[in-house]
Amino acid sequence: MKKNLYIYYDKEGDFLELHMGKYTSGYFKDIGEGVAERIDEKTRKVTGIAILGFKKRTAGLKEVQIPLPIKIELSH
Repeated sequence: MKKNLYIYYDKEGDFLELHMGKYTSGYFKDIGEGVAERIDEKTRKVTGIAILGFKKRTAGLKEVQIPLPIKIELSH
């Protein structure tokens, strides 16, 4: 089943979130170094990923380019 990829960036908080499919109730699970998985509360499957300090991590780059379409496999 194809799902849409949603991208959210909070400039003030320097927080990037990538999320697959419909946004449902869930929680973030810290996987280290400012990166977290978003877990669906009902299915317990990974539905997204969040990165704190995204701009800081890419500070040496003039821009971040992501070729589309992009294939992302999320597993838990």
